[in-house]
Amino acid sequence: MVEIERGSLPVLEQPEIGPCPQMKEVPSGIQHLKSLKIVDFYEMQREFVLHFQPNRGKDYWKVKKVKIREGTMTETVVILVIDKLVQLIVHESKLLKGVHQEVVDIRDELESIQCFLKDANKGNLQDGVKMWVKQVREAAYHIEDVIDEYVLQVAQHRHQQSLIGFLHKIGHILTKLKPRHDIATKIHDIKISVREIKERSERYGFRFIEQGSCSSESNVTWHDPRVGSLFIEEDEVVGIEATRDELVSWLVGEASKRSVMSVVGMGGIGKTTLAKKVYENEFVKGHFNCHVWITVSQSYNIQKILMSMIKQVYHENEMTPWKIDMIDEITLISQLRKYLQQKRYVVIFDDVWKTEFWEIVKHALPCNDRGSRIIITTRSDLIGVSCKESLFDQIHKLQPLSQDKAWELFCRKAFQSELQRCCPKELVKLSMDIFKKCEGLPLAIVAIGGLLSTKEKVPLEWKKLHDSLSSELECNPHLTSVTKILSLSYHDLPCYLKSCYLYFGIFPEDYSITGARLRQLWAAEGFIKGKKGKSLEDVAEEYLKELIHRNLVQVSFGELDNEMHRKYIIHDLLRETILSKAGELNLSQVLEAGDTTSHGISRCLSIHDAREDVFERSEYSRVRSVFLFNINEMPNSFIVKLFKKFKLLKVLDFEDAPIDYLPQEVGSLFHLKYLSLRRTKVKILPKSVGMLYNLLTLNVMETAVRELPIEIFRLYKLRQILAHSHDLEIERSFYSVRGVKVPERLRCLKDLEALLIIEVNHHGVVLFEELNKLSQLRTLGISNMTAEFGRALCTSIQNMVHLRYLLVFSINEDEIIDLQSISSPPPFLEHISLWGRLKKLPNWIPELQNLLTLVLYFSSLEEDPLPCVQALPNLINLTLSHVYDGEQLHFDEGGFRKLKKLTLRELKTLKMVEIDRGSLPNLEQLEIGPCPQMKELPIGIQHLKSLKILDFYEMHEEFVLRMQPDGGEDYWKVKKDTRKYATKKDTFIELKDRILAKVSSWKARLLSQEAKTTLVNSVANVIPSYITPLFLLPKSLCSTLDICTTLPPRSGSFKGNFDVAVKGNWAVVAAMIMDCSGNIVLAATQKLHSSDVLLGGAAVALLATHLASTSGFRCFDLERDVLLVILAVNQPHLFSSW
Repeated sequence: MVEIERGSLPVLEQPEIGPCPQMKEVPSGIQHLKSLKIVDFYEMQREFVLHFQPNRGKDYWKVKKVKIREGTMTETVVILVIDKLVQLIVHESKLLKGVHQEVVDIRDELESIQCFLKDANKGNLQDGVKMWVKQVREAAYHIEDVIDEYVLQVAQHRHQQSLIGFLHKIGHILTKLKPRHDIATKIHDIKISVREIKERSERYGFRFIEQGSCSSESNVTWHDPRVGSLFIEEDEVVGIEATRDELVSWLVGEASKRSVMSVVGMGGIGKTTLAKKVYENEFVKGHFNCHVWITVSQSYNIQKILMSMIKQVYHENEMTPWKIDMIDEITLISQLRKYLQQKRYVVIFDDVWKTEFWEIVKHALPCNDRGSRIIITTRSDLIGVSCKESLFDQIHKLQPLSQDKAWELFCRKAFQSELQRCCPKELVKLSMDIFKKCEGLPLAIVAIGGLLSTKEKVPLEWKKLHDSLSSELECNPHLTSVTKILSLSYHDLPCYLKSCYLYFGIFPEDYSITGARLRQLWAAEGFIKGKKGKSLEDVAEEYLKELIHRNLVQVSFGELDNEMHRKYIIHDLLRETILSKAGELNLSQVLEAGDTTSHGISRCLSIHDAREDVFERSEYSRVRSVFLFNINEMPNSFIVKLFKKFKLLKVLDFEDAPIDYLPQEVGSLFHLKYLSLRRTKVKILPKSVGMLYNLLTLNVMETAVRELPIEIFRLYKLRQILAHSHDLEIERSFYSVRGVKVPERLRCLKDLEALLIIEVNHHGVVLFEELNKLSQLRTLGISNMTAEFGRALCTSIQNMVHLRYLLVFSINEDEIIDLQSISSPPPFLEHISLWGRLKKLPNWIPELQNLLTLVLYFSSLEEDPLPCVQALPNLINLTLSHVYDGEQLHFDEGGFRKLKKLTLRELKTLKMVEIDRGSLPNLEQLEIGPCPQMKELPIGIQHLKSLKILDFYEMHEEFVLRMQPDGGEDYWKVKKDTRKYATKKDTFIELKDRILAKVSSWKARLLSQEAKTTLVNSVANVIPSYITPLFLLPKSLCSTLDICTTLPPRSGSFKGNFDVAVKGNWAVVAAMIMDCSGNIVLAATQKLHSSDVLLGGAAVALLATHLASTSGFRCFDLERDVLLVILAVNQPHLFSSW
């Protein structure tokens, strides 16, 4: 027994007890510990564990407000299995006849083991403990397999009987089932196995090693890999000079108020290095009379931190501190406040992981109006936000190094022994391939560059490193610090987020995935636990946001668009750490072309560019999820084998797979929860999909499926039906989107949350009556809408109190969408997209306080719609296309306070846009065009101080001329914006003239006369033949990089006579296209990297890129320098400088 009297241990934050085999209850009086935050119990008696259980444990009330340390991925697996066992015990007791008690025993043993697993999250594990944890995980997987196989056999038997007969005779049938004997035997064996695992842990008395501690028994010492960041030499600092100077200016600024700067960014991005360089700056040292540097880290002790602060401030002033070791936390804070009250102090808190830290330590830092400054570095956006408590506090989001700075740093490290620190010609391509993996992350660049500096400077050695980089990150001493630092973010994740984060390893490198797809997959895998009042989708969205705030996941596309179009990605090196961890946990395995090893015990199989024999290599009975990526062809036998091998699948993702049918055998996948056929050639869904009773998500978007089978309404658990086609060839056309037909009985799917997009067909009013029953809908898409059904649709929408996304498409451009009858719109509606004529803007739209996105197509409004929507308090994205037939749009002062993206398309009569000062204060992206009557920039555009991206395309010739950098009368208004589009034929011709003039002016030292003649001839022939006609290509095609497929093949012929090779001219064409459209820069560079480009092609591409960047067109930073390298290494005597 442990007894704690009231008033004892007043500042205790983290007690740790165990193993104590005789202790059977929580310490008496533990509820008096008001400072308690974390409780760790491990390897305790079963009775103790039962008393500690939430909801039913008699001692749980004493610690229910305390955060219990979350466990490892193994604990996640155990929790999932416990949940499954509980459901089986409660809801399927008849299925467990004869083995019910043994299942209960297994559950109890796993709950006891679960408490042991919580301690495995603390840090490094001894090998024996690792093996024990692995055995627990495999036992949990085995239990899940046995349960799923048994339930599948029962379901298959039930299918052979009539449903009514089965319900009447279930008891009789079950006693005759052969599986009964099998499961009884297996469960008995599992019970023995689990008990042995538990006893083994008690017998060997496993211990866990805390980070930072040293165990004499294990002889293991933990070293913090971040220490090196504090001792970077000045000549190694690259790319942070501007940010460093900015922070120094802020520190020594005149503002007298105490202020906080939070420097936020992912691990390894250089936060500590930046903070240290700022802290050591001579101006900073002289400006403040009190300096404190504290490294916080994950496992901080607030009392020790306060003591360290006192020692630092007193040491500076040569005063002897009193015996601070004996002083409590509150007294320490009081003494610091008193001492610092008269000081101008600067304090750096490096590597903060918890918001609770700032909530305590801020009380020791008085707001004394003496110009004191505090810098906090953290990986979490939420911590940065929590530290911003006044207008004087700021957040600086640290970004990866630009391409040119990253390359400079890479060369400094990789070629540090070379005099010029330049990359040799023969290593350029390999260097670029390795360098790209770092994605601007200084930690990785320095580590990998340092490792390369130890290698022989020959292509073979560098190729070996390139091909084995994944394994090198795990075991090479030069690189393990990178893995450790990046892995700290994983270890800090709570249990419920670890499985979600590791799921990103399923997808290929540089793969962007929509948030909706992620959330649906997580729900299907069982990673999402429901919360009262929230759907699984809502909880999953919270999980995704938390990963973003921790800077583990980044938005890769559509940051200003609605969530339906937004995509996410992870850093390449984070993916490497994920793959390693997921493989270790048997969570997932990636099979790529040429792989010779496989692990059939993985729960998820991700097949990248695999052959037909992929399933012949190993046994995959444990696989629950299958993904296919980058597969060019897939024979029917491939699909047959897939359904034969994987009987227990929960997830089947065929997105983008080359299949044209779905076999009837899909109905045998009883446990399937997620089925995606998106962007396949499937035209018909088999009736057997009606047997997928556990299905949550059905995705047939962008397929040729035009009708859903009636059997789908047996699937009472369905939450998402996503079904529509999108014709890219008629982009922005009214008919580019088509829905699907649904039979009656839609009302049966009462849990449906997303229904996108269904046609209003011959069912008419009946369809809307059934929609009235779907009260849980959050997303609704309707096509083929006509005016006669407007009132019925309005009634349905009013009943959908949870609705967030609404998309309505009329049957044709002239059909009116009548939505005026809604008197009480859904209060949480966030996104509206209306395609079709409107007599006027629905009068309820201005009432939507939560509306984020409004998209109107083909509305043909006679009145300016802006006054109706300018007061919407949370509107972020507004798109108007074919909406207004007037000549002028006016943005009034004070309107659109939060709007960040504005798109004005196909406004054929629009002549003028006027923006008052004070309107659109937060607008970041403006896109206008085609607007053939508009001849000048919007009046007042110079007032948009937040504008970052400006897109104009297919505009009038006069508009283009006014935008030119040299002499354009409107250019001064937008010259600071980052991107402009002006795709008119005249622009191409002007660019050609500029290129020819520039080439002709080059001196012989820069380019020989022979090479100069080649360039002139190439440009003169290529541009008229191929560039000019291509400006008519749709912008959407350019933005997906598909434009390069429309160019002549490398082996094809060109018009005119050329003095350079075909592939050189091919590169010239690609370079011209990319610069004039502003979208294809990367495509051209990839082609130039992948071949030995001749001087003519590369030089023209370089020149075009340079002219584009100086002419106001978009141009990535990397392009000029990369092309410069290509020229320099191929013809250094011709191209000596730029």
